[in-house]
Amino acid sequence: MGSHNTDSNKRAVVVGGGPAGLMACEVLVEAGICVDLYESMPTLGRKLLRAGLGGLNITHSEDYAKFCTRYDDKQVQLQKYLDEFGPDDLRKWVHKLGIDTFVGTSGRVFPKEMKAAPLLRTWVHRLRNSGVNFHLNHYWSGFGDGGNLIFESPSGKISITADAIVLALGGASWPQLGSTGNWAPWLEERGVNISRWQGANCGFDVEWSKLMQEKFAGEPLKAISLTFTGLDGITQTKQGELLIKEYGVEGSLIYAFSKQIREVINEQGKACIYLDLLPAKTLENVLKALMRPRGSRSISRHLQNCIGDNALKKALIFEILNKEEFSDMHVVAKNIKSLPLNLLRARPIEEAISSAGGVCFESLDEDLMLKSLPGIFVAGEMLDWEAPTGGYLLTACFATGKAAGIGARKWSGRKIFF
Repeated sequence: MGSHNTDSNKRAVVVGGGPAGLMACEVLVEAGICVDLYESMPTLGRKLLRAGLGGLNITHSEDYAKFCTRYDDKQVQLQKYLDEFGPDDLRKWVHKLGIDTFVGTSGRVFPKEMKAAPLLRTWVHRLRNSGVNFHLNHYWSGFGDGGNLIFESPSGKISITADAIVLALGGASWPQLGSTGNWAPWLEERGVNISRWQGANCGFDVEWSKLMQEKFAGEPLKAISLTFTGLDGITQTKQGELLIKEYGVEGSLIYAFSKQIREVINEQGKACIYLDLLPAKTLENVLKALMRPRGSRSISRHLQNCIGDNALKKALIFEILNKEEFSDMHVVAKNIKSLPLNLLRARPIEEAISSAGGVCFESLDEDLMLKSLPGIFVAGEMLDWEAPTGGYLLTACFATGKAAGIGARKWSGRKIFF
């Protein structure tokens, strides 16, 4: 993309330098609109860079219809934006940046170099050459009179006006990277409905014994399946792995159920998940192995007949079962195949990968413009939706960022008034 001529009579402001905000900038500047982006942090895309440390999961390659169901009860609200800029569109867009992608064994899509920095660097360079003006260390501190935005900048407080505004300020997770959620009261005061913040894709507390905390914190629990029944009565089972932490559990398998687990805890005070420690074996096979003569071996050594040398799985069984239960191999087998684990509470939102809550869709029109604040559009994790990890979060941020940019482009030239 080369340099664009800008229409000095049309000016748009984007607040927030993550994927949603940068995508809105791209849409606007390509239309010849003068674009200024304001970011509170010293650099752009900090959360994107942090998410990409272990490999930037851009999107997912699964069937599109299945992909869309990952947004659960917000699928209907997001469908239009995903249809206009979905997983395949996102991959093509990345390729146009000159960055190749590949599909991992799990179906997740990554840039060839894995890291986020090359993609972000190339993208920002392209936007800057196209005419986007970046203003770093500018913290939005609310509204002034007449629709102007007030920023705390290195040179002091400044007031900004524009023909159209896109807010892409993120949610409330990882506040140290700029997503604080502090903007919510400023919008509520102007008639915007905000759903309360909650952690999503987060860990949960478990009352581990001292042995579990000291010996197994940080250990991955692999080759298992997790079964959980939500408030809707629907029981789901997924295979994968989780991570034992000193405080409890986290990891991709937990994140896949975090919304449903959180809802049960909110309603009932705790939630119980069931772990199948040997999903490749039937209950009958496990029981057959356990019913072999034990002889003089300890129960721990006897468990190796079906579990092998996996110390963590054995420790979990000892964590849950009491001495009496170990005298009945039917009970032991049943628990190996369906080990109950009580989750007490979600970890603080500051630790969560993403957040639930934010601007309710009922406060927006189909262009993601705030009904009570004409000319102001909202995108990304500011919106009240959530999704599991696996590329779904980024895809929806890109899609809503583009939609908000298109909405602001159509509005640009009109007067912001509220």
